[in-house]
This record gives sequence, structure tokens and C-alpha cells, in this order.
Amino acid sequence: MAWLLVVVAGLFEVAMALCLKLSKGFSAPLPSVGFLVFAAVSFGLLNLALRTLDVGTAYAVWVGIGAVGTAALGMLVMGDQVSALKIGALVLIIIGVVGLNLAGGH
Repeated sequence: MAWLLVVVAGLFEVAMALCLKLSKGFSAPLPSVGFLVFAAVSFGLLNLALRTLDVGTAYAVWVGIGAVGTAALGMLVMGDQVSALKIGALVLIIIGVVGLNLAGGH
């Protein structure tokens, strides 16, 4: 259950980052409120998960989901530049997060 919380928290982190971009320096009200709500939910879920999980591994998974999800959606829907090097770097992040989990972060 705790890992599910981390995954959902990571997805909310992606939404938070996208709202931050769309907020245009917090001048657009709806994305600005979305940023605050998604940030609160993301950190809250991560906090709940940390009651039973190792902080280093759980945080790395949360950040990895946020980083990979935000970068991927940035490239797919926000017009961010796509390159083989960026995609390769995202694959390395995924490999690192999986490696941390396999190393016993429970």
C-alpha cells in the first residue's frame, strides 16, 4: 500500500510541475491554485508512505516518477525539445529507480 501512495504522489508531482509551467509565474489563477493543491496532495501522500518505507528509496522513486513523467509530458504535449540524449537520460533515471528498489528499499 505504501508503494502505491508513492506512485500516486509521484503522479501528483507531475501535475504540480505542469501547473507550475502553466501558471506563468503565478499570474494565471487556475494553474496557480492547481499547483498548490497538487503539491499539497503529493507531499501529503509521500509523508504517509514514509511511515513505513525507507526515506531514501521512497524519495528517489517519487522524484524519479516526477522527473520522468514531467519530462515525458513536456516533450509530448508542451512542446519541449525531444532528443535521443534526453530519452536516454530518462531511461537511466528509470533504471536507477528500479535498481534502488531491487537493492532492498523496503
